[in-house]
Amino acid sequence: MRFDELFEGFRNIRVGVVGDVMLDTYMWGRVDRISPEAPVPVVALNSKEYRFGGAGNVAINLQALGAQVSVLSVIGADEDGAVLKSLFSEAGIDASYLLASPSRITTNKTRIIARNQQMMRLDNEITTDLSVEDSMLLEAHVLRYLDEVKPQVLIFQDYNKGVLTDGLIGTVIRLCKERGVLTAVDPKRKHFFSYRDVDIFKPNLKEVREGLNLIEEEVSPEWLQNVHAQLVNQLHHRISFITLSERGVFYQDGASSGLLSSHVRNIADVSGAGDTVIAVASLVYATTRDVRLMAAIANIAGGLVCEEVGTAAIKRDVLLAECNMLL
Repeated sequence: MRFDELFEGFRNIRVGVVGDVMLDTYMWGRVDRISPEAPVPVVALNSKEYRFGGAGNVAINLQALGAQVSVLSVIGADEDGAVLKSLFSEAGIDASYLLASPSRITTNKTRIIARNQQMMRLDNEITTDLSVEDSMLLEAHVLRYLDEVKPQVLIFQDYNKGVLTDGLIGTVIRLCKERGVLTAVDPKRKHFFSYRDVDIFKPNLKEVREGLNLIEEEVSPEWLQNVHAQLVNQLHHRISFITLSERGVFYQDGASSGLLSSHVRNIADVSGAGDTVIAVASLVYATTRDVRLMAAIANIAGGLVCEEVGTAAIKRDVLLAECNMLL
């Protein structure tokens, strides 16, 4: 495999990301004392940074690898929404299919960090399902995107914030099937079994156990193959790609399956690792149709981003170097 040629091929891939986009706000400071008002640390803030969260983090990972990326979602008609749209524009990500609704607020997760540790997180969000009107408008945006851009891949990024509903999920998968567009999903518990007929289904181990009501058992290739069979029985999807944290990743496509061990890393923060994994997996599979290679490269990428504090996009050159070294 010529990894430089593979990575260059990412530039030809058009990818849509539909789901819950968020704004991540990081406030950095130092702690020198405990508050006299309550037994809590006093954080003296010295800097503030905005980053992409949720589906936005998937989009920036795709863009960092060179893909042509569009985001499709509903945000609030508010200041945080304006900041998020500005970030997309600065990053070269197409936000023209983003809908600003006066009935929603833009999800903003504010993390306060000192001494390289998260001291507190403040969440500002609405998690109820989209209104019928907003859902219909988003569906129209997705249809227009599919017909105008003609992407190779559409990724569902579900964080249970209300953008992805059962009806929308089913309709978008059907529209993609009709147009030959690959679909991939990083699911959450609420809509775990709504993603019928997707191409790549990428839960983590915890989500699999919760979704299938499985008891704690030793993770083995045989056990994971049985999990795949149970998932296929309900979802009728093509590829199971299950992340196993420190154990690595498992993939199965028909009779072909494998369990790949993780690589040794200095873990600083696991935030956003799943976003990176689904982004890299979708790009590699869209380019090569090689499920084992997809799993191997995504496994490396997920470990790399865990070495940084906070959500961070994968670095293309670093991932390329790691692929050349490890694969």
